[in-house]
Amino acid sequence: MARWIFHVDLDEFIAAVEVLRHPELAGVPVVVGGDGDPAKRGVVSTASYEARKFGIRSGMPLRTAYRKNPDAVFLPVDADEYLAASRKVMETLRSFPAVVQVAGWDEAYMAAETDEPESFAREVQQVVLERTGLWSTIGVGDNKLRAKIAAGFGKPRGVFTLTASNWDEVMGGLSTDALHGIGRKTASKLESLGIRTVAQLAAADEDALAKRFGPNTGPWLRALAAGEDASPVTSEPYVARGHGRERTFQRDLTDLDEIRAEVGRLAREVTVDIEKEHRPAIRITVKVRFAPFFTSTHSVPADEPTSDPEVLEALALRALERFELDRPIRLLGVRAEMQDPSESEEVASS
Repeated sequence: MARWIFHVDLDEFIAAVEVLRHPELAGVPVVVGGDGDPAKRGVVSTASYEARKFGIRSGMPLRTAYRKNPDAVFLPVDADEYLAASRKVMETLRSFPAVVQVAGWDEAYMAAETDEPESFAREVQQVVLERTGLWSTIGVGDNKLRAKIAAGFGKPRGVFTLTASNWDEVMGGLSTDALHGIGRKTASKLESLGIRTVAQLAAADEDALAKRFGPNTGPWLRALAAGEDASPVTSEPYVARGHGRERTFQRDLTDLDEIRAEVGRLAREVTVDIEKEHRPAIRITVKVRFAPFFTSTHSVPADEPTSDPEVLEALALRALERFELDRPIRLLGVRAEMQDPSESEEVASS
């Protein structure tokens, strides 16, 4: 039997969980974000398919979503409920003879040996629905990259297969930003080199790409366009690279002392998060969103790995000094990048 990779992607996950809690919302435009009040500042965490028909998307300000559809139902984020639903889904996936790698609340990879991959995917899809009430889309591939992209073609509630045999047919004529990892800016840079499609990128000269994008990124872009991916599916628990906290303000901040105080408060909250994992921070990043909606970040490295709240607060304030604080601020965020677990263990044992 051949070994296949499956990417299980739950459809409109957060909205779907809310509909399970409130069956009367089935078929109704549902928007989840912030504290559920579109009159306040906040962003959309997810929108049901019915809401998406009005142009409402994740990351959009709640006020904008409200303008697009004032009749939509707005609900607050309930992370504990979504985590519980996610755990139930992952437990269901682990009941199959497969290696399961959790990739987030609403997605996971499975590696299994089967002669009928699409039938296997349909069975997984059906069992998840029966046990959790949640629909999923499953991408089938011969590696993780192709399986993930395949899931996008199968949305919603479908199964789609993408392998080396049909990669060129399905992907070749698409623009380069159809590939996960290539955004508008990179696609624009590629276009300046005369590379507009996935097929053109797959056939591009690696030396030319390396010269434009760097010795690592250049060849990676070509491999991405060829659908190449050797990363394994592993059941090892996901290890977060860092923790962050953000706060959206109902009124714009303009006073420097108040801005510094908020950054300090966020840094101390992040310290509590990383202390729970017993992994010190090696870098602090501060995020500032200026009114109306321009976002910028700056980072500073720690002299040595640390979990000292005073040191982390000082690093965050040092990062804040790199901004031109000449406009009102609507959001602040602080993120700590943590030391690799293996490195932390070496330090602890030395």
